[in-house]
Amino acid sequence: MANVFNQIPDNLKEEIFEDLLSSGSVRIERIISTGQSSPKSGWYDQDENEWVLVLSGFGEIEFADGQVVRLESGDYLNIKAHQKHKVKSTSPNEKTIWLAIFY
Repeated sequence: MANVFNQIPDNLKEEIFEDLLSSGSVRIERIISTGQSSPKSGWYDQDENEWVLVLSGFGEIEFADGQVVRLESGDYLNIKAHQKHKVKSTSPNEKTIWLAIFY
């Protein structure tokens, strides 16, 4: 048994991306952020769909069409494959813990 809130470092200089499960066409990833964002240039353009849930903190996802979606604790979003996006911001004063399911 494991807990998604365990083994979180106190001081994060960079985001942590950790696969919790990977099986065939499904991958579940825990992401831990503290104020990080995507680089100003470039977009994520993934071959997989991504369902993302914010467990704590907040994150803002920006899409190539200019739409910005703010996700707070408990909010989730489905991002279709090849829908260009990036992380605009995450909570600078607390850890943002994301659960991302790629399928």
